[in-house]
Amino acid sequence: MKTIYEASLLHDFYKLDHRPQYPKDSEVIYSTLTPRGTKLPEIREVVVYGIQAAIKKMLIDYFNEHFFGRPREDVMKAYLRIRQFALREKNPDGSHIEALHNLGYLPVRIRALPEGTVVPLRVPVMTIENTNPEFFWVTNWLETLISAETWHPMTVATIAREYRKILNRAAFETVGNNLGVEFQGHDFSMRGMIGVIDPAVSASGHLLSFVGTDTIPAIEAAEYYYGANIENELVGTSIPASEHSVEEAWGLDEKTTVLERLKVYVSGYFSRVSDTWHLWDGITKVLGDPEVKAAIMGREGRMVIRPDSGDPVLILCGDPQASDPRARKGVVELLWDIFGGTLTDKGFKLLDTHIGVIYGDAITRSRAQEICDRLKIKGFASTNVVYGIGSYTYQFNTRDTFGFAIKTTFGQFGGEKRLLFKNPITDDGTKISQKGRVAVRRDEESNQLVYADGFFEDQADDLLQTVFENGVPQNIQTFSQIRGLLASQS
Repeated sequence: MKTIYEASLLHDFYKLDHRPQYPKDSEVIYSTLTPRGTKLPEIREVVVYGIQAAIKKMLIDYFNEHFFGRPREDVMKAYLRIRQFALREKNPDGSHIEALHNLGYLPVRIRALPEGTVVPLRVPVMTIENTNPEFFWVTNWLETLISAETWHPMTVATIAREYRKILNRAAFETVGNNLGVEFQGHDFSMRGMIGVIDPAVSASGHLLSFVGTDTIPAIEAAEYYYGANIENELVGTSIPASEHSVEEAWGLDEKTTVLERLKVYVSGYFSRVSDTWHLWDGITKVLGDPEVKAAIMGREGRMVIRPDSGDPVLILCGDPQASDPRARKGVVELLWDIFGGTLTDKGFKLLDTHIGVIYGDAITRSRAQEICDRLKIKGFASTNVVYGIGSYTYQFNTRDTFGFAIKTTFGQFGGEKRLLFKNPITDDGTKISQKGRVAVRRDEESNQLVYADGFFEDQADDLLQTVFENGVPQNIQTFSQIRGLLASQS
């Protein structure tokens, strides 16, 4: 595959000149990847995810195809061209890039916590160091690439877990179990992400906590990078659904629209956007029509109503200030009035299995929590609603959401091992780095992961394990293993 992105240039400009700035007797550079803080004060731990994908996607596939697998002359021409014309260097040096190309693999060792591990802030999740003294510079030459490929999958996986915790608690309170909660969080984020390929790994982070998704590439990413197989396991799933253009094409006769849709989907689940014109009429006058109701109740499967405008809390649970009595009740109660249902073991109302609700516009964690709380107050089970979780949740983040940073903490120079660290006097403590080699352990009393630093050698009891060394992946995990590990900590 042809690419415009040179593997040798996948980093910030300032990385180009760091090699000659190190001491001439540099032999080993060792760095850690750590979530140093949070912009979401209620979240104090992150989910490790995306490292294996980054290794396979970039350090193996991309480098093998676009660097090691390309003619040396082409690689060098592209590298030197940028230095000559973008940095205005008359005689740029590319001998180190040529030497790396001749070596034929990336001479680094990456160690990481098992993916799916829940780790407190400030505990390192990954380390990287060179394995060949000649290529000490490669460690931090890869920093930009690794940072860009890992912070977002971990952020998405972390936030998805928070949604799952909210919905699990509400289900236990109003139903008595959390069966089916894995379907309550549905990923609607793809159209709002940056590009369509790279976000696939990030969107697969949602699938660690849920199985509902409209992001098809997320399923493919789980298969390619983590060995999932949709033929023998449920990785991700969705249902047929309409959009406003489909509804508009039938004109204003919503009864006919619904009846025709029921002819297309004679069984199974399907979703219909329900506020193209008048949500309250569409529920009470159309779904409440005896012919339509009979058609819905007479099929095997569920018709899912999807409101798509307004404040989701008020639309679903009712707006006490609304002039329309139907709006004061809200969608869930109106559907109960029409279709009825059952009571859970906890005594809360659960809509009949032939009808359901999904809301995918303007959903946030706080709104999901408020909807669960208000449904409970009204006597309804939390599992009556499925949440479409969109790009506002998953894209409206940065590397600083959890302060992910790769920092050098250890080096060897002319045989001398040194503890390296930063501690800016003007910082608030966020940017203080570890010192030396690190080890992650589980504290016996708190059962929390903690780290120790200041070592000159790797520690035998370190939970960080080698996942990549000299071009070869190690300790490969499957998607189901990662899901299982995450679930065991929730």
